[in-house]
Amino acid sequence: MTNRQHPPAPDAVVVGAGLAGLACALDLSGAGLRVELLEASDAVGGRMRTDRRDGFLLDRGFQVFNTSYPQVKRRLDLRALRLRPFTPGLIARTPSGRVRVTDPTRRPGDAAQLLPGRALAARDLAALAALTARDVLLPARRLGHMPDRTASEALVRAGLSPRAIEDLLRPFLSGVFLEEGLETSARFLHLVWRSMARGTLCLPAHGIGAVPAQLAARLPEGALRLGTAVAGVTDHGVLLADGGERPAASVVVATDSTTAARLLPGLPVPDSRTVTTYYHAADRSPLTEPTLLVDSGLALLNSCVLTEVTPTYAPPGTALVSTSVLGSGPPEKTVRARLAELYDTDTSRWDAVAAYTVEGALPVMRPPWPLSRTTRFAPARYVCGDHRATGSVQGALASGSRAAREVLADRSAARASRR
Repeated sequence: MTNRQHPPAPDAVVVGAGLAGLACALDLSGAGLRVELLEASDAVGGRMRTDRRDGFLLDRGFQVFNTSYPQVKRRLDLRALRLRPFTPGLIARTPSGRVRVTDPTRRPGDAAQLLPGRALAARDLAALAALTARDVLLPARRLGHMPDRTASEALVRAGLSPRAIEDLLRPFLSGVFLEEGLETSARFLHLVWRSMARGTLCLPAHGIGAVPAQLAARLPEGALRLGTAVAGVTDHGVLLADGGERPAASVVVATDSTTAARLLPGLPVPDSRTVTTYYHAADRSPLTEPTLLVDSGLALLNSCVLTEVTPTYAPPGTALVSTSVLGSGPPEKTVRARLAELYDTDTSRWDAVAAYTVEGALPVMRPPWPLSRTTRFAPARYVCGDHRATGSVQGALASGSRAAREVLADRSAARASRR
C-alpha cells in the first residue's frame, strides 16, 4: 500500500475562479503565498465562459471586451487574445427607421451620418460631444467622486433631448446596464462612457472565455482545483461539498453574490439583473458589418452578427446572430419575429442554435453606488466580486486585487503584533 501525500495546507483559499477569484489568487501567489483556488464547475471564468458546440463558439450571454480598462492593460496579453473590433458606434431601429451613430474621430468616413437632423439634432450633438470630452479628459478618480444620481438624470442634466435619450441612448445603455429605466448610478455611467471612448470594444477570436483562460494559465501548478464545490466557510478554512475540509488561515469568497451570501451568512448583497441571449444561425449575414443593432422599442436589448466581428464564431459559410433580452426572455419565435423587423429580412429559416439565461448577470447599481468597498467580512475572511465594486470586467478584477491587498496587509499586521 502506498502512502498518499496530502498537499500542505495553503496560506489562503480562494473560492470561485471567476475574474475576481483569478485576480486575487494571482496576486496572492505573486506575493509568495501558497494559494488554492477552488472552483465548483469544470472550467474557470464564472459568467465569462464560452461553449464549443457543432463548430460554433457560444459565449454564455452576449459580452464584449473593453481594451481600456486599467486592470485589463495590467494583466492581459491583448495580442495573444487575437481581438477583433466592433464598429465604434451603433445602429438604432427607431420609429422613423434605422439611425446610425458612429464615432467620427475613429470613422471619419461616417461623419456625414452625424450631420444635424440625420441621427441627432445639433443641440444633441453638441451635448453628447461635451459629455464625452469631459468623461475622457477628467481623471477617473474625479468622476468617481462626483455627486451621484441616476443615469437618466445625468443625461438630462448633460443637455440631451428626450428624443435623443429615448431613441438612442436608452436603448444602447439598457443593454449595458441590463435595465430599461436608466436607474443605474451616474458615476458608473460616466466611467463606462469614458472607457468606451478611450478603448475599443472587441471579441477574442476564441470566444470571451479566452480571457479568464489566459489568467488561469499563469497560476502556479496545482493551485487551481476544478470540480471542487465549497459547502461552507468554517473557523479553520472551508468545508467541501464532498465532506472534506481544507484548512487555511485566510479565506476569500470570490463567487456570485447569491453564493457569497450563502457561504457568509449576514453578508449584504445587492439585487441583480438577469439577461437571456439567443443564438441563431443563418445562411447569410443579415448585416454585413460588425455593428451593434439596438431596438428603441426595447422589445430586444441588442443584436449583432458575431461572425462579422470574428468569423471564428461559426463554421465557414454560416452567420451567427446573437440577440439579448431582459429577464428570462420571451419564446424564441417571438424573438425571431422581432429580428425580422430589426434586420429587414426573412428570419423564418434561421436555425435556433442555443439560448442562455444568465441570472445575476450584473448587480443592480442604484445611486449612491460605491465604486469600491472593502473586501473584509470577518477576521481573515474576505469577499470580492463585481457586486463589491462595479458590474464590469474592471470591477471584478479590481475587487479581486483589493482582496489580495487586504489579505496581505492583515497578515503583515498580525505578524507585527506578535513581535
